[in-house]
Amino acid sequence: MNTFKSLIVCLSLALVSQGAFAQDTKIGVLNALQALFNSDAARIVQEELEQEFSDDEARANELAEQLTALQERYRQNEAVMSQEEIRRMNSNAQDLQVQLQLIQERVQQALQEKNQEFLQSMQEELAAAVTDVVAEGGFDLILNVDAAPYFAPVLDITARVTAKLNQANAASTGEEQ
Repeated sequence: MNTFKSLIVCLSLALVSQGAFAQDTKIGVLNALQALFNSDAARIVQEELEQEFSDDEARANELAEQLTALQERYRQNEAVMSQEEIRRMNSNAQDLQVQLQLIQERVQQALQEKNQEFLQSMQEELAAAVTDVVAEGGFDLILNVDAAPYFAPVLDITARVTAKLNQANAASTGEEQ
């Protein structure tokens, strides 16, 4: 019986000490995608993408302007246009819309691929940045922002992780120069 009481006392002490430990647990919340896409590395990739797709963007703007002008001309002249002119104008409008849609789809697909490549290429850097922030901040638990329906803003470590990513990027670009 004494052994049983001793066991219960030990278990009770262990539970109480775990409860005290849990109260001192330091928790952080991280939006990893936001940390990555707010980083300097993401800005560099974004600038490269803007340059790569500048011709497509210019062509899309040109097509959109042509389509708008065509629609405006149709509205102004609809009452005096022949059926053949209306058909030709509708055909031209459809052609412009198809061209515009093809450009948009091509650019969208390329952007998705580039974003996926960026995410994959940054996994190690993200893990290192999170590890550094955890070590510096003494965090016991990091939650993904999607797993926390509510949290106090003070728990958000996303900006700290972005800063670590930027430090790592600055160090690596400084070494290359």
